[in-house]
Amino acid sequence: MEPKLIGLTGQYCAGKNHVASILEARGIPVLDVDKLGHLALEQEKAAITARFGTDILNADGSINRKALGARVFGNPGDLADLEAIVHPRANQLTEAWIASRTEPALAINAALLHRSAAFQKLTCIIIVQAGLLTRLFRAKKRDKLPLFELLKRFKSQHQFNAQYFQGNADTYIVKNRGVLGTCARWHRHQLERRIDAILQWEGIGR
Repeated sequence: MEPKLIGLTGQYCAGKNHVASILEARGIPVLDVDKLGHLALEQEKAAITARFGTDILNADGSINRKALGARVFGNPGDLADLEAIVHPRANQLTEAWIASRTEPALAINAALLHRSAAFQKLTCIIIVQAGLLTRLFRAKKRDKLPLFELLKRFKSQHQFNAQYFQGNADTYIVKNRGVLGTCARWHRHQLERRIDAILQWEGIGR
């Protein structure tokens, strides 16, 4: 029997990895497609260096993802060329992972979920949201990029949700506020309750 597939996505630094950890705690294996993309980059290194040159490599010969990202971000032509190289490989790896699993439900965690090979097979989609200031704080802490670079990334996702309400999969929005202090535990509990409710509605889980 084909597994039920949960799609998990969200805007930059919305906190979808935290939601992924909740799903894993419920016994649902999660494929991190963004990390899978790192493997796809290395497997397609020859094609990438042929297109972008060897100056995007680290001293050990591995791809410097920050250098490559800086090269293609804001340049639609270069970005399209990179995606044409990497996405087919990432899709092959995604399909192989799904085929290798025997669990009744699986989750696909991807920033660009709508471009995944699994997109048309999804049972439901969970979109993780957080406020702009919360995401900005997380991004600055995690990626340590200049403010104008972070704002450019935020602006590029201003119509992020639109593509996810046009298909046949049930689509849910969950809020991951990530507040600090005495309210943090309450908000985490509310987030977990929301995820459990979604799984129950979809007939997934215990």
